[in-house]
Amino acid sequence: MTATPDWLRLQKALALEAEGGFRDLQGKQYRFSEFLCLSLGTPAPAGAPADLRRRWQELAPQFRDYPQADLSRRRQLVASTRQFLLKLRHSLENPPPEATVTPQVKTAPVAFNPKASFNLATPLGEIKDIGKARAKALGLLNLKTVRDLLLYFPRDYIDYARQVSIEQLTAGETVTLVGRVIRSNCYTSAKNKNLNIFEVQIRDQTGKIKLTRFYAGKRFAERGWQERMKRLYPPGAVIAASGLVKQNKYGLTLDTPEIEVLDSATGSLNSLNIGRLLPVYPLTEGATADALRRSVLAVLPALKDWVDPLPAPIRERYQLLPLALPEAQSGVKKAALLQIHFPEDRDLLNQARRRLIFDEFFYLQLGFLQRRRQRQAQAVSVPLRGQGQLIQRFTEILPFALTGAQERVVQEILADLEKTEPMNRLVQGDVGSGKTVVGVFAILAALQSGYQAALMAPTEVLAEQHYRKLVTWFNALSLPVELLTGSTPLRKRRQIHSQLESGELPLLVGTHALIQDPVNFNRLGLAVIDEQHRFGVEQRAKLLAKGTAPHVLSMTATPIPRTLALTLHGDLDVSQIDELPPGRQPIQTQVITAKERPQLYDLIRREVAQGRQIYIIFPVIEESEKLDVKAATEEYQTLSSAVFPNFRIGLLHGRLSSAEKDQVLTAFRDGETQIIVSTTVIEVGVDVPNATVMVIENAERFGLSQLHQLRGRVGRGAYSSYCFLLTNSRNPDARQRLAVLEESQDGFFIAEMDLRLRGPGEVLGTRQSGLPDFALASLTEHQDTLTLAREAAEALMIADPTLENYPALGRELARRQEKLLGAALL
Repeated sequence: MTATPDWLRLQKALALEAEGGFRDLQGKQYRFSEFLCLSLGTPAPAGAPADLRRRWQELAPQFRDYPQADLSRRRQLVASTRQFLLKLRHSLENPPPEATVTPQVKTAPVAFNPKASFNLATPLGEIKDIGKARAKALGLLNLKTVRDLLLYFPRDYIDYARQVSIEQLTAGETVTLVGRVIRSNCYTSAKNKNLNIFEVQIRDQTGKIKLTRFYAGKRFAERGWQERMKRLYPPGAVIAASGLVKQNKYGLTLDTPEIEVLDSATGSLNSLNIGRLLPVYPLTEGATADALRRSVLAVLPALKDWVDPLPAPIRERYQLLPLALPEAQSGVKKAALLQIHFPEDRDLLNQARRRLIFDEFFYLQLGFLQRRRQRQAQAVSVPLRGQGQLIQRFTEILPFALTGAQERVVQEILADLEKTEPMNRLVQGDVGSGKTVVGVFAILAALQSGYQAALMAPTEVLAEQHYRKLVTWFNALSLPVELLTGSTPLRKRRQIHSQLESGELPLLVGTHALIQDPVNFNRLGLAVIDEQHRFGVEQRAKLLAKGTAPHVLSMTATPIPRTLALTLHGDLDVSQIDELPPGRQPIQTQVITAKERPQLYDLIRREVAQGRQIYIIFPVIEESEKLDVKAATEEYQTLSSAVFPNFRIGLLHGRLSSAEKDQVLTAFRDGETQIIVSTTVIEVGVDVPNATVMVIENAERFGLSQLHQLRGRVGRGAYSSYCFLLTNSRNPDARQRLAVLEESQDGFFIAEMDLRLRGPGEVLGTRQSGLPDFALASLTEHQDTLTLAREAAEALMIADPTLENYPALGRELARRQEKLLGAALL
């Protein structure tokens, strides 16, 4: 369902931009051009005329280029967009009147037997109108019971609901015609004895048309069958025909039309196929489209026994259709499960989809919140003081002021730490947003409350970087801090173990070495986990087991949109540091082709001559002829011997051992190598302020968020920095994606665009994304519904944390969670 644009916000944004002198104003979250690009990057509103839909699609790229446009172009674009939106809104709110069609037939609601004697758990093979043979075919779709079939939703609909006259036919449209038979005929093809042709000519008040259907098989060649077909459609009979209008050498006709005889030209059409929105289901061998539709019709009576588990106050507040028949106060047609399969019109279909999408999000969020509540009820943490001398002194020695976003997140964390419920908060921060300093406030809250803290990072390089930063601050506070990794000498390791166990050491920074058996904390009150998604569930649990229900602060430099965060981390509290410190230089980003490689190499030579360092990134390790992707290993040889023979070049890729990777990164960080050739293992956290150039080969093969993370490896010092995205792709979609990086340095905006352009499965990696398998919901199209479902779930958990007053809801939640767990184990 395409959302209705927020006309007021769009027009207000355009008006403010005009009043502000067309300066691409900065809003609370996005710049003017970014907001318009995002808003107009969605599908055009449903019902918009074709010319206005095309104009809508053209506008988003124009606002993407707005920052580079001159004043005259900006003024013209804003003015024309304001006029266009007024025209579009008027068109949507004042559609042209429907043309009069004679005869006009009303489609009757789908009819079924409400007295059938089976229930939701009945096996499909026991349903008389389905039978064992068809039930076996349905079993291949994992449809075993009546409930399974009712929850097997159509993937699409063919719109046979639009009735037109013959003179209104337009090639390419799907329509329904109603007319009287002039003549009909049925015969065997002279060229193919197994091909039988049925023809019927009909007319209405505006013209006439011949419709043709083909039947293959010997039984259709029987004279008796052909005569029966002609008797079904005698001259003067009123028929309805639905199908796709196509042009052939004789004129317009319907392609493989569905045809049914009507009682009269003005009566109701009682049909599964004709004159309605026809459901289209995913199929398997042995289950035809029509057989599946008839199977669903056969089990509809079970809806009379389906009690809607969603509380009535929630349905009323969010204006949701009842799920099934008992709650359908206004009659049969108001049931969402009926309208999703056999919708009477587009509006009821949209209402049914909205209800079922809400359910998918609601139960997911309710499960998250229930899990969090159970975890909090089972474990009691010590409250940590957010106010104290250490935090006061740290604030005084900081050489810079926190940004507004950092201040907000620090206050959220300190408020959590003062509770007896264990904190479980995820902090998302863009590249260079200052997550580490925010984490230090949490650490100091633990220390000044008499507890220890641990900071765990996924690699030795990242752990050492955190340690170096913390040592500077902690020395000024006269606090000890140690680093524990796989490279720590045995003698030093034993000393750390001893000081940790005695409580003498308040803070330990390290890698997976922190979760080894000999590591025992005296009073662990806080665990900080950097890039938490790179640790497994068991690894995180082992760290937490080092204390008694310690508070947990997770951090990541990989921003994901809020909808993804709610779907993946719904049991966490999520904070976003969505503001960069002032003075950080933007990284000059440019999409280039192989033709510009000589100029690129000249720039690299100049940067190295000035003492700077360079990253060159490739997407794979081995040469693949199929993908035609340059491999880091082969290019390393070329760059070392032919292009930059006088420079010291390092090679980093995923097949190196951890020790070898750390050695290569340490050499680059210490300035021993001037250029590092790498695959994406360089992506997160590496901090080399002297690096100023990032070159990414075959950039079209990376996601936008991944490219943004790679770009964030430069621009960390005081020098001007550059990012070059090399591509030879002529795919316009690929070039459009890369252009986003040229225009924006905002990781959250880039992540949102990545989600819209590629979808959540591609953004996260489908196989290991952890995303639930939604039947109808889309994280890109239904963000507003997700927000409402989260709101409803939160309110319900506050009102009734145990769901004691809603047993049906509790059972449905358990059923869905069991199904989700079963899918995860497959």
